[in-house]
Parts: sequence; C-alpha cells; structure tokens
Amino acid sequence: MVTITETAAVELKSLLESEEKHDHSLRIFIAGMGCSGIQYGLALDNESKDDDVTVSSNDVNIVMSKDISEALNDAKVDYIDTTDGKGFVIDNPNAVSACSSGCSSCQ
Repeated sequence: MVTITETAAVELKSLLESEEKHDHSLRIFIAGMGCSGIQYGLALDNESKDDDVTVSSNDVNIVMSKDISEALNDAKVDYIDTTDGKGFVIDNPNAVSACSSGCSSCQ
C-alpha cells in the first residue's frame, strides 16, 4: 500500500484548503518513462474511474489506477523543502532502473 508521510499530509491538506478542493484526492499516475524507469505524476482529482484503487493514509485519500497499485506497494509520498526546492516526491523502493547502457543521465 502506498502511504503519505505526516509532513506531506499537512502540506496536501493545506493545499486542498487554500484551493477549496475539499472533495479531492491525490491521484498518482504514470507521467512517462525515463532512463531510470517509470516517472510518476501527482494531481488533485475529484473523479474516480472503474479501475481505480483508493487508499487512505494520514487522513488523505490517494487514488491510482489498479494497473500501477502493485508497483507502488510500499511506496511513500513525502514533501521536501530544501535549498534546491520544495515539493512532493515519491519514494518507491520497488523502482527498478531500466537503463543498462551506462548513459550519462543515469550516473
């Protein structure tokens, strides 16, 4: 099951409140493929599809396609605030690098 950290939940609840989107969930979706594997995206969503899986973590609903729910098992959504920037990130211990060519962007 994908979870959301306490820090990310606080930030997300604040965002939902400021945008008056109380009925929305955090949707995780596949945003593309890269050298390091699947790239996931995050969005606020208030619609549900037939093949969606919904989980709740730290009082936040997280929605994703059934197709990606297994790949995100044990993944964690966090919020970081560093000198390089701030935002939501997904830490997925199941992620496997798809690169075997030793390209410069993988090193």
